[in-house]
Amino acid sequence: MNEKQIHRFVGRFLEATGCSIIEKSPAHYMVKLSPQADRELTNRPYYWSFVDRVGSEPETMTFLFVTDKQRYDNVSATVTGSAAGAAAPAGTAPPATALPSGGNATESGAAIGHNEASGNAAAVSGTTAANGLSPSATGADAAANASSVQGATDAALARSFGFVQSNLATGVRIPREDLYFGAGKLERLFGAAKASGSYVCLFQEPERKGISPFSSTPYTAWLGVNIKVEFCCDRKREEIYSFGVSLATGNCLESFYDMLLSHKLTPRLPANVHMTKNGISYGKALSIVEAALERKLKNQSYTWAEEASARLAEELERIDSYYSPIVEHATDENKGPVQEQYQQRRSEIKWQYEPRVTASAINCGLFHLEGIH
Repeated sequence: MNEKQIHRFVGRFLEATGCSIIEKSPAHYMVKLSPQADRELTNRPYYWSFVDRVGSEPETMTFLFVTDKQRYDNVSATVTGSAAGAAAPAGTAPPATALPSGGNATESGAAIGHNEASGNAAAVSGTTAANGLSPSATGADAAANASSVQGATDAALARSFGFVQSNLATGVRIPREDLYFGAGKLERLFGAAKASGSYVCLFQEPERKGISPFSSTPYTAWLGVNIKVEFCCDRKREEIYSFGVSLATGNCLESFYDMLLSHKLTPRLPANVHMTKNGISYGKALSIVEAALERKLKNQSYTWAEEASARLAEELERIDSYYSPIVEHATDENKGPVQEQYQQRRSEIKWQYEPRVTASAINCGLFHLEGIH
């Protein structure tokens, strides 16, 4: 997956789980998680068990999800540099101007007289000037010291809790997660999406144009199943099949998922529709799917399995030629461990090279579609 695909997936997940998006760009999302998403992503079982026991209002976490690290860091560096450049003149001490050797004595005397008439304020200013400091320079040093203390604090917290994003407006520290293919948090998002979206119940949204409010449209329930088939040996190939079975007539369609893409679906039952009675059970529908999958697999070419069996025979022959003399000449006390190692090695070779076909359901659902099919 590239950055754009990850960004789209994260946005759809946050929308589906009801998260509040605080800020977003093509490279990041700053979100306050919903209770459902917080339970699935933050790994806080003790906190949620406490909330469930007490019945209090949960306080969910806020995250910064970065889907394009390079782009986000470049934009952040540009914004930070612009802000620093705009703030620099306010905290910079003006350069000291030396009196020229041929300066006007009258102007100097007037300046001295003015300073003498200034009282205590002039004395304070003179003391500051004598130390080589100006009020603006002192403020800049204080800001620099505060910044260094904040930087040290951030570094110490980062060593313990990882990188966190500071929200300057609220002072809340927001954990940052870089999402890329293989990242732990993205794998957790995949797992949550798979667990929550394995079974769905959706309805087709009917066309409202020209429909009488007194008419009722018949809807048929379809059982849709997406199946992953793995062709395994020392190599591996995967194929995905999608089947749909009408629970009214038992009609089976291939490429059912592609057909669903042409319909607009909703989890709510639309108005002015009625469900037709199911003619077959779920078990019967599953048996129809299995039969359709078997017919599909019988038409496959299995030359890869023959080649894998030949490689398996070669590997087993090689293992036998190596271990047979060792087992034959082993002493009685060593023969048992050697024989065990020999059988274990044969089992490993069979597991690696033996051809096999496995099928597993990825997800399924009930889809109520318009018409009787």
